[in-house]
Amino acid sequence: MENIIRQRRKELGLSQEELAKRCGVSRQTVNAIENNKYDPTLALAFRLAGELQVTVDQLFSP
Repeated sequence: MENIIRQRRKELGLSQEELAKRCGVSRQTVNAIENNKYDPTLALAFRLAGELQVTVDQLFSP
């Protein structure tokens, strides 16, 4: 599953560490998701989308 997390995070001026703290996960988790090495849970996908001010559908694509 592809995602635009890195792109959107940079547009908002957030570091991986800051996004991770806001979502309650480690920086390594955010890094793994950005690099398509880990698919987040549905709950985490919604938290990421909320923090990045987009919908889950906009954030992830098959």
